[in-house]
Amino acid sequence: MTGTTGMTGKGSGRAPRDRAARWWLIGSAAAVTAVLAGLPWAAYGRLPDRLATHWVGVAPDDSMPLWAASLFPACVWLVITLAVSVRWRRSWPAVRPWRALTLAPTATLLVGAQVCVVRANLDRADWHDARLPFLDVAVSLAAAAIVGALTWRFTSRPTALPATAPPELELPEGERLVWFSRVANPWLQLLAAVAGLIAVGSVVALAVGLASPAGLWPVCVACAAVSVSGAAFSSVQAKVSEAGLQVSFGPLGWPARRWAPVAIESARAERRLPSQVGGWGYRLSGLGTTVMLRAGDCLVVRPRGRRTDFAVSADDAERGAALLNALRLASEPGAR
Repeated sequence: MTGTTGMTGKGSGRAPRDRAARWWLIGSAAAVTAVLAGLPWAAYGRLPDRLATHWVGVAPDDSMPLWAASLFPACVWLVITLAVSVRWRRSWPAVRPWRALTLAPTATLLVGAQVCVVRANLDRADWHDARLPFLDVAVSLAAAAIVGALTWRFTSRPTALPATAPPELELPEGERLVWFSRVANPWLQLLAAVAGLIAVGSVVALAVGLASPAGLWPVCVACAAVSVSGAAFSSVQAKVSEAGLQVSFGPLGWPARRWAPVAIESARAERRLPSQVGGWGYRLSGLGTTVMLRAGDCLVVRPRGRRTDFAVSADDAERGAALLNALRLASEPGAR
């Protein structure tokens, strides 16, 4: 994720991480790789030379040699594991709960798919005779869903509210302070760009008559919606000034939400994770409304008269909360 902040704050040190978690990740990844690669070889004497690997309905329409059917899912698993495990930025924490939320159901699904492939080809003289065991497919999907739900349950523990007083900042006489922070999620931006290209390509294909409108219009509309929403909510800027808090979305700064200082009951900084709020983007959860673009610090405000919070991913969120609290106190009746 990328981010900029308008006031320099103290850097956060790298918190100590449990080495056991690292070794657990490495061991689990190796075990799943071994299972995926080893399953076809374990039944080598009962499988045809080529294995059916794709079905249209009941009949298979594609196959792989045994070595490829063994290595392909293992390679897919390793690529996914590396993609969610590599620390693309040094400031990211070494151990992140959403990693387990991604890898656990993925591993279950891939192992289930490999089991289905082996069972479908078991004791078949030719891969054309393989029949997809639909019961096994249903069990694999259900197992992946259950594992995903259990992982979510054990990784989405809400962060407790801070016991200390909200951060505050002393406002210098005759000076105006402004704090801002901008955070962007490049993966959401990439998704918006790809969806936009697909939508444009669909329009061109329809214009030149390369496809029927009945089949392509739904794709065009869906991709256009994904592109617009992705572009709008893949970046966010939070600004604290004498006017209060303004949170604006997207490259155009629209839509935007605003709160005057008197409309805010309290402000604080809080660390939140995508697994706690239901993913990335504009999320509604038991913690309230969260604009989640990356795991880490969020500026959290409690509007007056509300029982839920509004949070937004922000660098140097503690300083923004301190300035907002100072402006709120200065705007109260009787304040100097």
